[in-house]
Formats: sequence, structure tokens, C-alpha cells
Amino acid sequence: MDLFQQHRFDRTEAEAPLAARLRPRSLDEFVGQDAIVGPGRLLRRAIQADQLSSLIFYGPPGTGKTTLARIIANTTQAHFIAINAVLSGVKEIREAIAAAQDKRGMYGQRTILFVDEVHRFNKAQQDALLPWVENGTVILIGATTENPYFEVNKALVSRSRLFQLKPLDEQDLRKVVQQALQDSDRGYGKLKVQLDADAIDHLVNVANGDARALLNALELAVETTPPDDAGSIHITLSVAEESIQRRAVLYDKEGDAHFDTISAFIKSVRGSDPDAALYWLARMVYAGEDPRFIFRRLLILAGEDIGMADPNAIAIVHACAETFDRIGLPEGRYPLAHATLYLVTAPKSNSVMGFFDALAAVEQEREGDVPNPLKDANRDKKGFGHGTGYLYPHAYRDHWVAQQYLPSSLQGQVFYQPSNQGFEAAIQTQVARQREAQLAALVDDAAASEGLTFGPLDSAQERWLQRTLGKSGERLGEVRDRLFALAHLQRHHVVLDLNAGTGLLTWEAVRQAPEGSVIACVRTTTDADALTQQAAALSELTRPIVLQTSLTELPTALARQANDVRFDHIIGRNAIMREVDKAGIVRSLLDWLQPNGTITLAEVIPRQAQRLYQLLDPMWLSTKLYQKLVKTEDAIYTQPDDPMVNWDRQNLQAIFETTGFAVEIQVEPSSTEMLVTTALIDRWFVPVNAQPTYAMHLAHQLSKIEITNVQAAFTRLVNQTVKWHSAVAFVHARR
Repeated sequence: MDLFQQHRFDRTEAEAPLAARLRPRSLDEFVGQDAIVGPGRLLRRAIQADQLSSLIFYGPPGTGKTTLARIIANTTQAHFIAINAVLSGVKEIREAIAAAQDKRGMYGQRTILFVDEVHRFNKAQQDALLPWVENGTVILIGATTENPYFEVNKALVSRSRLFQLKPLDEQDLRKVVQQALQDSDRGYGKLKVQLDADAIDHLVNVANGDARALLNALELAVETTPPDDAGSIHITLSVAEESIQRRAVLYDKEGDAHFDTISAFIKSVRGSDPDAALYWLARMVYAGEDPRFIFRRLLILAGEDIGMADPNAIAIVHACAETFDRIGLPEGRYPLAHATLYLVTAPKSNSVMGFFDALAAVEQEREGDVPNPLKDANRDKKGFGHGTGYLYPHAYRDHWVAQQYLPSSLQGQVFYQPSNQGFEAAIQTQVARQREAQLAALVDDAAASEGLTFGPLDSAQERWLQRTLGKSGERLGEVRDRLFALAHLQRHHVVLDLNAGTGLLTWEAVRQAPEGSVIACVRTTTDADALTQQAAALSELTRPIVLQTSLTELPTALARQANDVRFDHIIGRNAIMREVDKAGIVRSLLDWLQPNGTITLAEVIPRQAQRLYQLLDPMWLSTKLYQKLVKTEDAIYTQPDDPMVNWDRQNLQAIFETTGFAVEIQVEPSSTEMLVTTALIDRWFVPVNAQPTYAMHLAHQLSKIEITNVQAAFTRLVNQTVKWHSAVAFVHARR
């Protein structure tokens, strides 16, 4: 770059709009989108490690798509090429590919190709990119405001990670304003700008999540307001209102916003929520949606969702549509709102959907012949007897008579099922009675019908009935699935597994949160080594971080290895049941949660578990010894100083509530099959590494000879499968 080019570049940068000048240059300056670039998220780690794969950023304007690409350009060691799909074509794509091949061949350097507005490329242009993305010549980063599943080549989408950016929230927008006012080099840090609180509120509110719109309004306000005698530029509410007078409503008549908004409107009307329906209607009208399109959708809804519950609904909406065509806007908004409110408050019935069941029957069933009494008798009644046996309804009482109108193969089939809503409720009983009479007529003629057969169970059900052992693994799977159903993980979430020894929850968390990260806490070196070896099969960016630590020392370990990370979810199975200071553990976890983070645990309650003596036949011991055994074992579960047994559901509830959580706890019985082995009995009776055993607890009341007799009784169960019952507390706590 020569001296003149550098001067032109510097001048262009200095004269660029505020939104362009303030574009963040690093992840630390980037505001918002914590769900995808916050600490611990996959994209942030990939950018920092310079291990990017092909990406597509999708979201509304002003949310940071292009900025993220610029940040990647500033941090990557790869060659970076940027093109805009609006201004570029196949020629520019070929030039970029040629440059990428040169860099790869001469220097072994990767190339990142950033395509802004990638949805603007036509199919041929997107196809031109595909082979080079597929063979790794370029790493594609695309930015689009349109849904990539509809607007981008499916092959490109399948080879890319998609990240959806959301409009910035109020807190993020306020940070953007502060950055602009404090930055001396690129913003207004050198000026004395006084921005009133209500002016900031207005700018943030009307910007509607768009940082670019916010900065453009701030720039207009500052640049058009003369300084006072003291050199201060005072931005009042009136100045802010003049700078940004109309909310930037995201609404593209051919894009996601259009379809999502009309979907929300229709679902609100169907759900009989007048407030929501009027809100979505106002949003569409405000954004300039064609009212005729809205009326068309209301007419469809009147038939689909109201139907026979109020047969006048279609007539009312049609009349409102005709009224709108006569008077136009703005007064036409009255009949539009009238039609909406009529439908939203009308009784609902989708019984008309029976027509589509009939269509399915026509498509799937063998075409049934028209019953002979229903055939046209005008042409061949004498020759073939067509029409013979037809009963003329008007010749009977109430103008109705029981006879079959369906083909013989479909007799008894029900397509129309009247609801109990509105007008339809009045005809529900009538239709039911007539069907009963028709079915009676059908039964009377059963001799002529085809016989029914009873077939075997389907293969899936048969396999389920034949399952016998292996219930232990199934039960653990059920606990895992229940925990994750409570947690509601999303793909970008950051998760902490408090007790990851077996990996039961860790691997499911890795699977459900591929764009986030997982930290797995283990107690022993053996568990840490096993988990690390299993994780080696995954790519480096998707592996869980393994921490070997106790829960007491967990905050210290997290501060050392992941101090900037806050968790969306903390999960665990039997994580705190052995902890002495359960309240202290829960209190320490609070500091590591996101503001809306949750803790989800499955904890077996030993106090409510089955007793070992219940496995024995009382006849195997003397009456005195058996009663003594029962009393001694029951006493184990009443020891106030044993953290394993000195708690129940109420204690857990109190711990979480006093710590500041809103908590729900459900205790469910659990039953599994257990194979009694010699090794299992040894674990109960033979001490190892000074760990307390069942026999040690019995020794408080039983003599050595009595304990020997009890052990001999348990030995009679060896190689037998027994039922073991326990209780599991499922804890779901939110800050």
C-alpha cells in the first residue's frame, strides 16, 4: 500500500459512520450474544484456538454477524478473504479460490472466505462454492438475515455449523451507548456529551435490539446538536425522539419474520387469546403487511379452527373483508380488528379436519364400489337393479332413516367427530344417535361382511415383553433421561456434571450441547483417567473438561481452570448424598450459575430405601436373631451424624430454599433387579480400606457369631436375582 492509498484508507476510516468506526475488534469488545460467544461456548473457544470449521451466522440486522467475521479476521492465522454477495459473482469466487490454492500450495496456509449476505448468491453461485468447501480449500463463513435452511444451498448448510444471533437486549444496548460515549479514538470520548436518562431509554427502546440503528440515532443526535457555551452537547428526550422516531420492526414480507409473525397471530386466535391476537395484528399492520393477506388467513382459520362450532364465522370474516375493500385504510383497521376479535372469542372446533381423514382413506384404501342402493337408478335400474333398496329419508319421521351410505369396505368408519363447542354441541348428540342406529343396522347385516382376524403383536412390542434382566442399565438410562428432560438443555449451554465418574450424564450433555461446553467433576484419579481416555475419541473442541476434585474444593478448582465461566445448568446423580455440609455445597454452586441457571439432581434417599434384611426369609434365622437384626439395621438409618442417612426430601427442600433457590422436588419409587453374588456379600461383610461396612453397623448390637449367622443366611441368595426398591429425589432448582 503506497502513501496515497494509506491516506485514503485512513480518511475513509475517520469519516465512516459511528456504527462502522465502533465495530468491535476483539471478543473482549464484542457486546451481546453470550449464548454463542460467551465464556465456555464452543464458538469462542474455536476462535481463540484458531480451529474454525465452516460457519453460517444467521440473524436480524445489527446483531453482530459481520463483526464476528471481522474479529475472526483479526485473530486467525489463516488467510482471510471477504466478499459481499450483493456485489460479487462467480468471477470473484474463482479469484478467491485461486488465491486460497496459492496460499495452501506455497505456504501451507488455510484460507477463510467470508461471504456477507450469502443468501443473495443464486443457486449457481452457491454451487460454485460447494466443492471448495467440501475439499477444505476454503473455510466458509457466511452471514445472512434469511433462514439458511430455506435460502442457502442445503449441501453448504449440511457442511457448516449454524449460529443464530438474537436481537440485543436492553442491557447490551446500554453498553453499546457507553462504549460510544467513552471511546476517545473512534467514538465521542473527546466530546462533552450529556445524555439524559430518558433519552437513553428512548433510544434503547426504539432501536429494538439493533445496535446499528442505535448508533446511527446517537450519531445523528450528537452531530446535529450544537454545544452550549461550556462546550457540552446536551441530548434531551426531544432530541432523541427526533433522531429515532419510529421503532425498527423486523418484518420482511418474504422472510422468517413475516411467517413467524403471522404464525404467532394465527396461533393466538386459535388459542382464544384476544390480547395476544391484537398485539400480533398490530405488529403486522405497523410493519405494513397487506390487510388482504391477513383476511385470507382469517378466512382459512374460520373454516379450519372454528368450523361448525360457529357456522357464521366465515360469513362474518367475509363481510369484514368486503367492508375493508369498500373503505380502505386507515378506517379499514376497524373491520380487521372486528374479524380478529370475533374469531378469537368464538367457540373452536376442528372437526372439519375429518375431510382430510376421508382423503387419506381414499388414498390408502382399496377403492370401494358405490353401494347398489345409492347408484343412479335413472339409466339401468331394470338391467342391473341400480338404486334398488334405497330408502327415501323424507318419507320417514324426522326425515331420516338408518341406512348405510359408505362403501362396504368402509362401513363403520368415522370421519366427522362433532365437538361439544358452540353450535356444534347441539348436533353432537343427534349425530351420535344416528350413528348408533346405523351401526345397529350394520350388525344386523354382519353375515354378509368380511370376517375379522386377530394378528400377533408387532415386533417392537414383542421385544419389550421378552425383556427380563439388564434392568439396572435401563433404570440408569431412565434417571438420565428424566434429568435432562427437567434441565431443558439447549445446544449452546455450558454444563457442569457434579459426579461424572461413570460418564452417564457427561456424554449426554456433550451430545445435547455441541455448541456449548461440559465440565465433568470426578473424585478419583482412576475416574479422571477413564473419562479422559474416552474423551480422546472426540475432537479437541468438543471434549469435556475433566476436573478431579471434591465438591468442597470444586470452587477453587473452577477458579483455577475456568474462572470466567458461568453455567447454564449444573447436573448430578448422587452428587451430594454423601456430603456432610450439603447446604455449604449448594451455596457454593450458586456463585457459578448464570442468572437463569438451574441445578438438576437425582439423589437416592437411603432413609427411604429397602432394608437388606427384607431380602431374607425370616425362617432362615431364629426369631430372636431376626428381630434383633431388624431393630439394628433400622437404627442405621436414624443416626443424626451420618450424612448418608440424616436427610430426606424436606431437608433438601429447606437447603435449597434458604440458599435462594426456587426448587421443585419429586420423590419417585425405583425398582430394579439385582443379582446377588459372593463378591456383593463380601462387600457387605468384609472390611476394605477401613470403609464402614454393613457388618460394622451390625456389630453395635450383634455378636460375632450372630453376624456370622446373618452372613450365612445372605449366602443362601447367591446367584439369585432379587428385587431392590429405593426412592429417588429429582431436584430442579432455579436461581
